[in-house]
Amino acid sequence: MKLAFTAEQFFAVFRMYNETLWPAQVFLLALAVVVVGLIFFQQRWSGIGVSVILAFFWGWLGLAYHLAFFASINPLAYIFSAVSIAGALVFLWQGVIRRRLEFRLTRSARTFAGFSLVLFALIAYPAWSAWAGHHYPAMPTFGLPCPTTLFTIGILAFLVAPHPRSPFVVPVLWCLVGSQAAFLLGVPQDLGLIVAAVVGIALMAQSREPAARVAASS
Repeated sequence: MKLAFTAEQFFAVFRMYNETLWPAQVFLLALAVVVVGLIFFQQRWSGIGVSVILAFFWGWLGLAYHLAFFASINPLAYIFSAVSIAGALVFLWQGVIRRRLEFRLTRSARTFAGFSLVLFALIAYPAWSAWAGHHYPAMPTFGLPCPTTLFTIGILAFLVAPHPRSPFVVPVLWCLVGSQAAFLLGVPQDLGLIVAAVVGIALMAQSREPAARVAASS
């Protein structure tokens, strides 16, 4: 598969993004910690809070990365931007307006998978990036598509069933797109997206959302 840009251009976009928007990366990481805290320390509004932050992450991807930076080397970025914003709207609709997204810690394989993906996104991903020779600022920081996708699916693993399937759609789609960077652009840490896609699809299949609710939400 031939890409519209080179690996050098790809990493140059990361450099431009990180240098231009610093210290937004610190703010985005702080928001990720808030999400984890809302799941650990439950409040009445935890589901809404987590949904708002996830919506912000995906809106940020669409506007602050794809549209503002990635579009300079890849015309498909306009499509990626629209899809990311659609993902943000899903979180707002399902988690804030309809309040159908609740997150809990349980002793289950779901929780183990969720913790694993969250830790991978926040700790292992940047460490692997450095090991692979991708150093800041020319590296994908949290808030960019792949680590944010890993984090999102990890958080969705804590959803209380039955839950809607729609919040998984955009993150799983990005897993399928973003994982190609592991093979085509020399970003081995993006191999984690393959695992995240499997987890996301499995969680969608296990949602046990009643047929009537599925029909009502479509």
